[in-house]
Amino acid sequence: MKKILVIGSLNLDMTVQVDHTPVVGETILSNRMDMNAGGKGANQACALGKLGADVTMLGAVGRDMYADIQLDSLNTAGVNTTRIIVKEDVSTGIALITVNKEGDNSIIVVSGANATLSKKDIDDNLDVIKESDIVIFQLEVPLETVCYAAGIAKKLGKMVILDPAPVPKDFPEELYRYVDIIKPNETELGMLTGIDNTEEHLEEAVACLKEKGVKDVIVTLGEKGVYMVDKATGAERIPAIKVQAVDTTAAGDSFTAALAIMLAEGKSLREAVIFANHVSSIVVTRKGAQSSIPTLKEVMQYIELNEVAV
Repeated sequence: MKKILVIGSLNLDMTVQVDHTPVVGETILSNRMDMNAGGKGANQACALGKLGADVTMLGAVGRDMYADIQLDSLNTAGVNTTRIIVKEDVSTGIALITVNKEGDNSIIVVSGANATLSKKDIDDNLDVIKESDIVIFQLEVPLETVCYAAGIAKKLGKMVILDPAPVPKDFPEELYRYVDIIKPNETELGMLTGIDNTEEHLEEAVACLKEKGVKDVIVTLGEKGVYMVDKATGAERIPAIKVQAVDTTAAGDSFTAALAIMLAEGKSLREAVIFANHVSSIVVTRKGAQSSIPTLKEVMQYIELNEVAV
């Protein structure tokens, strides 16, 4: 089995259920708060573990109870956590999440230990990059660290997948050249390209990213499906699977993970996207981040139930 490495963030998610998302100056009440392991990197690693991948997580946490919750979750999912670095004098990252009754979320991230992941940390773990076949990144850790590690992975001939969230104000152009597959959502695509109303200009926006050096582009459009462009089949829009969403928190991360494991198994990009579409459609029907991610058995049962061949 091919090895997958996730380099990125680990957070503790503090999720509050609300009737509606508050506007500026508004105070509202909630009757529930949950604490769960999260962070885009850890979510992706957890999803990969639950889907049966050989996956290692490389990131940073503090020496606190939040880290214990995170490590327990990843270990239970079958993730190799031996490359998670414990940092002194800094807390584990925290995400403050509000989820409204429609299932839409707003997130504030306190970076904590994630902000300390350094080039030296990458150098200290070069062996695990060399051993991996696919390396996945997000942007909740320092950009210079992501660029440095992605450059190394590219030079070593690894497949590099980037989930470009959160999109920084000044996106480093060099990073595009290291990326094989980039997976923005509609909002992120607009921020990366400067193109307004990207849904009506998908072809133009995607072409912009490819001109910067990215090989393949996948744009997730929520209930409007997925727009993908790869060198083998060209452009295609894959429809969304209609479900009743209750929480979208880890949907994008699970999509990325599902995409990676299918590619690791030799599936085409289109086949990988279809599988990922099903995984994320399960996630949005459940509350929480890592707790919402299905196992491979659950996904296959779901696909069989919907009579979909992957």
